[in-house]
Formats: sequence, structure tokens, C-alpha cells
Amino acid sequence: MNFRTPLRAASASVLMLGLGFAVVGTAGASTSRDFGTFGQRPALFVETDASAGNTVLSYRQASDGTVSFSGSYATGGLGATSAGATADPLASQDGLVLANHGANLIATNPGSDTVTVFSVEGTHLRVEQQLPSGGLFPDSIATNGNLVSVLNAGGAGSVAEFQWFFGRLVALPGQVRSLGLSNSTLPEFHHGPGQLGYTPNGQHLIVTTKLSTNSYDVFSVGANGALGTTPVVTAAVNGLPFSFVFDAAGNVVATEAATSSVTTYRVNANGTLSSIGTVSDGAAALCWISGANGYFYGSNAGSGTVSSFTETSAGAPVLVNATAATAHAGTTDSVVSPDGKYFYVESGGAGTIDAFATGTNGSLTPIETIFNIPVASEGLAIS
Repeated sequence: MNFRTPLRAASASVLMLGLGFAVVGTAGASTSRDFGTFGQRPALFVETDASAGNTVLSYRQASDGTVSFSGSYATGGLGATSAGATADPLASQDGLVLANHGANLIATNPGSDTVTVFSVEGTHLRVEQQLPSGGLFPDSIATNGNLVSVLNAGGAGSVAEFQWFFGRLVALPGQVRSLGLSNSTLPEFHHGPGQLGYTPNGQHLIVTTKLSTNSYDVFSVGANGALGTTPVVTAAVNGLPFSFVFDAAGNVVATEAATSSVTTYRVNANGTLSSIGTVSDGAAALCWISGANGYFYGSNAGSGTVSSFTETSAGAPVLVNATAATAHAGTTDSVVSPDGKYFYVESGGAGTIDAFATGTNGSLTPIETIFNIPVASEGLAIS
């Protein structure tokens, strides 16, 4: 593919700051886009996870999917790198998430055991809160309605639940649950839990434990947000369950990195998971996953590629293309734009973000590479 450097007004400031210098493909230079919620332009956010001071980089998204650097915002907390990690310091999914219909952005600060709450106005952020995460090394955040849960990967691991109260995030009393894992204070990247997420109906909270127990821990969620005392545990079909999304039927679509596989599970009312099917892409270290329009895109950290999947009518995963896209070294976190048109994947080993247009058949067409993302950053969110 031929590349050219775009001539845009923002490029000079990007070069001066050494952040977000972009190389754009045949999709052309950045164009204006209709304003989104509250009259603001859509934005892509990147968490640096820097140990000297965590920051969030903000990029304005244009109508063609290209982005331009907008600003850098300190979280007030510290990043950290899990033991043994290289391209993926958090070794998790959803370390940076939007909440309250995009009105807030929440960032994990694993080096200071806190989370930071920003208010969001288009590409502009303002720190509203920094509060304890309820444990050690927070690495993943989940939201559902007025509830927010934080996954702490350090030590035995824990889940801490919070609630929005008059626009502020408040820790719910008595809502910290230990995962009972055998791990170090600074978690080893293969063993610290990888993600938590509420089921679409809000009745369960799911946690992946990676190699610590090779299982999915499922907590019940009461009407008032109270978590079950202990989780229901289901063994993963394959080793190293890492991350997941949900399909249109509410089934779990999970990555299991030991065999570079995607496995789907039905969530039962009692919190158990029933396997529907599993398939490998034959690549190395499929760990992160995003979904759009009935297709799912898995990041293969060891291969620097992205694979694509879909499902049968029964919900079993089907490999569409083992190499749907070639990105850069250490392919990790990814997001899909809310309209499903664009896919962004971070390569923590190379300091890049690659942007793709999604096709109706699940294809990925390269449109842009953003260079000079700090190595190794992890955490993406898009409005």
C-alpha cells in the first residue's frame, strides 16, 4: 500500500510534541465530521500508563476514520508495568473506559492503586476525581448503568464496586470481593486477572483469571448492585482466558491465549458458563478482542496481526480470516467506533495505532497509522 504524509493544520503541533504523527493511506487527508453528542466531535483516547506520571492522549476523529492529535491530560496517578510484560504493561482489556453515555472517562493508575475520573467534552478532558481502586494494581474497569467495577490484579486480586452519586463516583460499602489468587503484589502478566465485565442484562459480573486458575469467575449482581459473596467458577475450555466481549445474544466471546483461540459461552442464570464452541486462528497470543456488526477482531500480540471471526446461528465462533490485518509489533488493545465503521488497534511494542475501515464481510482496510505513541502504552477508548 502506498502511503503519504497528510498536510493538515494539526500536523505541526503534533510534530512539535512528538505525539501522534500520522501516516495516512489512500483514504485521504482528514476531513470535518458532524458533531456528536453535546455538539462535540468524536474522540479516540489512549492511556500511556507511564510510571513517572500516567496520562491520556486525546485525538479528534474525522469522518473518514483518520485522527489528529488534540491534547495530553495527566491523570494525577502513576502507571506501572506488570512483571514480565513488554508490549502490554497492564496485560488487560478495558483499562480505560467511557462511562455515563460518554460524559466521563475512567482511567486506571496501577502504580498508585487509584482510578481517575475525567469529564469529557469532545476531545477535551478535565479531572474530576482520583480515588482508591479498592485493591492493588487496578487494570480493568466495567460499567453498567450507575454501577462501576474495578478489577485489581495485584496480590490475591479483587473486585471493587462503585456507584455514581450526584455526578461523583463513590465506593459502595462492603462491595470488595477477593479473587483468592496466588500472585505477587506486582502481578505477573500471565497470571494477573485480565478483564471484568457486566453481562448485558446486568445480572452478573465476569472476571478472567488467566493462568492463575484458567477460569471465569462470575459474581451475581443484586438489584441494589450488591455482589455475591463468592463467585461461581467455570474452567476455561483453553488455557489463559484473557479478555471478552458479548455478542448480540448476550453470549461471552472470549480470547484464550494459550491456544490463540476464541471461545463462546452461554451465561446461565446460576452464573455458570456453558461452552458453545471454540476455534483457533493459528497465530501467537490472541489476547484482545473487539466486536462490530456481527464480526469480532482479535489482536495477536506475538504475531503483530489481527484475525477476524464471526458466529454460527447457534453462537459457535467461526474463523473468517487468520490474518485480516497486519499491524505492528506487539499488537494489543483495540476499539471499534460506535457506528461500527472503524477499527483501531494499538501495538505497544512499536508505539503505533493502526486504523482500519471495517467491511460488511468483516474485512479490514488500512487507512492510517499513528506513530510516536509512547512505548509501551495500553488502554483505548472511543466516543
